Amino acid sequence: MQKMRTLKSKTEAKWGLILIAPTIIGLLILNFYPIISTIYLSLCKTGDFGIGNKFIGYDNYITLFQDKEVFHSLINTFKYTIIEVPFSIVISLILASLLNHNIFGRTSYRTIYFLPMICAPAAVAMVWRWMFNQDFGLLNMIFRSNVAWVTDPNIAWICVAIVGVWSSIGYNMVLLIGALQDIPRDYYEAATIDGASAIKSFFHITIPMLLPMLFFIILTGVIGALQLFDLPYMIINRSSRAFSDVQTITYLFYTYSFEHSNRGYGATIVIFMLLIIGIITYGIQKLEKKWCSV
Repeated sequence: MQKMRTLKSKTEAKWGLILIAPTIIGLLILNFYPIISTIYLSLCKTGDFGIGNKFIGYDNYITLFQDKEVFHSLINTFKYTIIEVPFSIVISLILASLLNHNIFGRTSYRTIYFLPMICAPAAVAMVWRWMFNQDFGLLNMIFRSNVAWVTDPNIAWICVAIVGVWSSIGYNMVLLIGALQDIPRDYYEAATIDGASAIKSFFHITIPMLLPMLFFIILTGVIGALQLFDLPYMIINRSSRAFSDVQTITYLFYTYSFEHSNRGYGATIVIFMLLIIGIITYGIQKLEKKWCSV
């Protein structure tokens, strides 16, 4: 009997391995191999036409830490992240709380707010580029002004962040609405009986119950913001005097890898960003474990 159980267990394990083999192979080919290849490429000087790479050790990393443009682009990326992530979450939370109630036209409002998520990023960027145009843009026509929205270095990065906030509100709102609907109504009824106002219930019931979802949105939002590429690329011309103040670290990687054909240095920038995102992700997850376990 014991031998039959052992044989059955081995058979199940074998078939289980066979069934998950395609997934394992896919992960190895599509995820792990590119990572290892990128790490190796960051230690090389790229040859012509992507062949004949020369191993140079840590020279690319030494150059990176001495490159002011890298850290300037990194600061631009952080500036965008600091605006886009908090504002999009706050606005999404307010909208989700309002649309979670049984109000007239609730489904229509949800659809309207989610529309930016199903629009092509290039189309969104081009529409906002027209709206920000200094000569014939919609914003200057409405306000009867002549503001250089995307050519003034002082406000260009704020304009890019505004587009990012507008684009991400719908997605965050849908996630938060789903989380709000999972909160038992008994909590709010008990709070009402105890004399708690709607504002107190929001901060003492809604926010604590939403913390896991909020941390998920923060984590994915930060990772997405740190990888920003399309908005600065599409909204602002490279000849603009404001471009250096909105150039992100991902765009810098694109410049070196595909315009300068220096894929070794581009890979070094990618590894650098991977480390930064990993550190930030670890910090957010530690905060989540601390706050959500209280």
